Amino acid sequence: MAISWRHAGGVNGNRASAPPGLVLVAHGSRDPRALGTVRALRDRVRELRPGLPVHLGHIELNAPLLPDTLAGLREGPEAGAVLVPLLLSRGHHVKRDIPDAAAAAGVRTRVAAPLGPHPLLVETLYARLAEAGWRAPVSDAERRVSGVVLAAAGSRDPESAVDTRHTARLLAERLGVPVVPAYASAAAPTVPGAVRALAARGRHRVAVASYFTAPGRFATECAAAAPWIAAAPLGAHPAMARLVLHRYDQAAAHPGHAPRHASEHAPGPVLAAA
Repeated sequence: MAISWRHAGGVNGNRASAPPGLVLVAHGSRDPRALGTVRALRDRVRELRPGLPVHLGHIELNAPLLPDTLAGLREGPEAGAVLVPLLLSRGHHVKRDIPDAAAAAGVRTRVAAPLGPHPLLVETLYARLAEAGWRAPVSDAERRVSGVVLAAAGSRDPESAVDTRHTARLLAERLGVPVVPAYASAAAPTVPGAVRALAARGRHRVAVASYFTAPGRFATECAAAAPWIAAAPLGAHPAMARLVLHRYDQAAAHPGHAPRHASEHAPGPVLAAA
């Protein structure tokens, strides 16, 4: 996905000299907790970068919708905006929906890379697992019966699965136990299927790590399949706010191309521990 710096007519040199605003692009959910979560993340980003205009727009289901947020920027003082998707991998929303909305907005826009994969996501996943009761295995015997299912939304885009597998590999390296990526829709395995596969290998101390930005139907369904503990979604963890600003800074500094760093995106084996 190329990062573009789209020029709208009538943008003058004075506005172009100001830094672009930041628009958090959330998916949207019927779960009322989701809107509160992304608002809390927005507030954390504002605290970390005082003076930076930080806005929120949704792809669907919640207000403000992204086109409405971008329309409001046409009347503001900002020199366009950097759109940071609160999405964790490449897929249709990142490649098509958000760029299309940006192109139609009538303001200067850059679209940043999705949040994942990135070590700051692993930091957040680890923290959420610890909050849910995860403790590192204290013996080889305990390690041999432990595992984690990384529960993600799922996508038909094969690059989305590549990104999720990379996050699973990084988390496995952090935890020292196998981490199996699984999906709520559109891809296999399902979370119950991944749990059964681990159990068939003798791993019954299995936690579900919630690879969702905010609460919603998929996150709730995946948590219900946990045989032991289920972590909360990533939410407004401080590392998430730092990651949002990292993606913003990448896009603002390199308008001509998408950030593609091997340390963040290169695929690799998922099961780091057997």
